[in-house]
Amino acid sequence: MPLLSHPTRILFFTGKGGVGKTSIACAVAVGLADAGKQVLLVSTDPASNLDEVLGVELTNQPRGVPNVPGLFALNLDPEQAAAAYREKMVGPYRNLLPPAAIASMEEQFSGSCTLEIAAFDEFSRLLGDPHATTQFEHVLFDTAPTGHTLRLLTLPSSWAGYLEDNTTGTSCIGPLAGLAAQQELYQQTAIALANAELTTLVLVTRPEAAAFREAARTSGELAALGVHNQQLVINGIFEARSNDPLAVAMQARAEVALAEMPAVLGALPQTRVTLRTTGVVGIESLRRLGMPEDFQDEEPGVRGLHPSHPLENLANSQLGDLVEQIAKRPHGVVMTMGKGGVGKTTVAAAVAVQLAQRGFPVHLTTTDPAAHVLATLAGDTLPNLTVDRIDPAVETELYQQEVLGSAGANLDASGKALLEEDLRSPCTEEIAIFRAFARAVEEGEDRFVVLDTAPTGHTILLLDAALAYHREVARQASQVPTSVEKLLPRLRDPDFTHVLIVTLPEATPVHEAAALQKDLRRAEIEPFAWVINQSLTPLAVTDPGLIARQAHEARYIQEVREQHARQLAIIPWQAVAPTGVKGLLELSAR
Repeated sequence: MPLLSHPTRILFFTGKGGVGKTSIACAVAVGLADAGKQVLLVSTDPASNLDEVLGVELTNQPRGVPNVPGLFALNLDPEQAAAAYREKMVGPYRNLLPPAAIASMEEQFSGSCTLEIAAFDEFSRLLGDPHATTQFEHVLFDTAPTGHTLRLLTLPSSWAGYLEDNTTGTSCIGPLAGLAAQQELYQQTAIALANAELTTLVLVTRPEAAAFREAARTSGELAALGVHNQQLVINGIFEARSNDPLAVAMQARAEVALAEMPAVLGALPQTRVTLRTTGVVGIESLRRLGMPEDFQDEEPGVRGLHPSHPLENLANSQLGDLVEQIAKRPHGVVMTMGKGGVGKTTVAAAVAVQLAQRGFPVHLTTTDPAAHVLATLAGDTLPNLTVDRIDPAVETELYQQEVLGSAGANLDASGKALLEEDLRSPCTEEIAIFRAFARAVEEGEDRFVVLDTAPTGHTILLLDAALAYHREVARQASQVPTSVEKLLPRLRDPDFTHVLIVTLPEATPVHEAAALQKDLRRAEIEPFAWVINQSLTPLAVTDPGLIARQAHEARYIQEVREQHARQLAIIPWQAVAPTGVKGLLELSAR
């Protein structure tokens, strides 16, 4: 890989969910370590899957990777980081203050904002403190999907600016109490991100129009932040090995996307990686990434669900069957959840269009910062369908004005200044988005609301916030909105909320979806069904690569069917990307 020829010390890997950031980051890390370098690989993704890809159980401390001398890896676990951060802030007072005061402090540090600040604290330590990683020649960050990554990368500027503008020297928001001591570290973090001799931002994408659009947008926003040293990796380029119509269509679709790639990406140093049809899990698989595959070496006896075998055991095997069940009630909430890049947006849009086509009023919206749902509809409209996104800037402004108009109405000048300072903190955006999410769910009382949710980690943080959110709101506002009070009961009502877990027939998306299902069940939210997207299993193929891919899919479809899903729908891979009303209706046709 060109990335391995003259790499900077710090490498960031970012891009749209599901494009293969982790695979590319791991392959580069293994390559550097094999060349004799001391390498640290860090995941900042709340839903990290480094453990599975590298074959080692990781914590928030560096751990050596078996069979790769010189390579160490860790996960920045938000929960662990928050617990440590909370104890750092509260611990010194345990023997000085009464138990009631300690309990109040712990409650103040229980919100989702603490999770973000704590994870950011760890991230900044690794990036901004030159002594934290001195034993490593290279530090690689496998980052979360684009929306989360951009927020992470803008935090050094926003925290530093917030602290610099804080004239009182204090903050009335609990989780920010420890930030002042870290100001120098955060400033060094921002400097390191913009240092082209030290840091390279690697944009990972796939040869798909939507992925290219996202990468181009990310490139521009990073450049605006002063991060100009960028490289492009185009992962998963399929090459047909026969005249199989499906294989030819897959290659043609990639070639069209490559030919129409945005100019801003074409100007970047570029690496192209061919698709590995049997997935990338394990060290040897990482070492072979990008090399030609030898299909004669594939593991025998894994074709449990080849197209020559009927799928009669797959009850409700089409998306339209699930929509039929959802439509038995005239209103409610449908949420698509899963790993980034599995097709949550497409499935959400298909369900919304199907319901609207049946005459139901439907509101399709998204909490995903990247907001791909609008592009999926390609400008098409339906009489009963409204489409929008939860815009962070708009929601933050509305929330700030509401708090200033209520809690700030009777404050003197000094008190109002403190409240305004509080509302300028980056945590305010999280609260504002959460309120909008709760309002959207409330709309399900008189219509269908289809929520294209953010990737798994962000979504779980959003849902977890329901348990502690009212305490944070009560600090600024006089009362908790009814939509927030009723949010968890609504999400837990299986007649009101239908959660569709969307995945791909691959190891990491399936196992991450299974972990998501466990988290949902701990919150007493029972998923309605699983949807396996972009599957070759229902299709007749003759190309060696696609046959190998089908064989690879079999074990994961079997796992979902037998171990995870109460109901299952399978969506075949589409030669033409399903966009617009017509394409989406075909996707869920029964």
